[in-house]
Amino acid sequence: MLRCMRTTLTLDDDVAAWIEDVRANSNASLKEVVNEALRLGLKALTEPPAAGPAYATPSSSLGGCLVASLDDVADALALAEGESFG
Repeated sequence: MLRCMRTTLTLDDDVAAWIEDVRANSNASLKEVVNEALRLGLKALTEPPAAGPAYATPSSSLGGCLVASLDDVADALALAEGESFG
């Protein structure tokens, strides 16, 4: 089992400043801050994303069908064009 590993990290300037701010505000060592940040980051990378609330499409009533039957295409077209066969 691997207990401890020494390595050299090259940090971007913004990350180094952020770590330094956290270290100064928590009175923790650089090692403690980096290890905690890595733990949290690796946990976030390996866990599936949390499911948000399900989205439900709002519904609207469009009323009833204006044509008695859509089987008669000629009647449906006549009604749509404003004609009436009586």
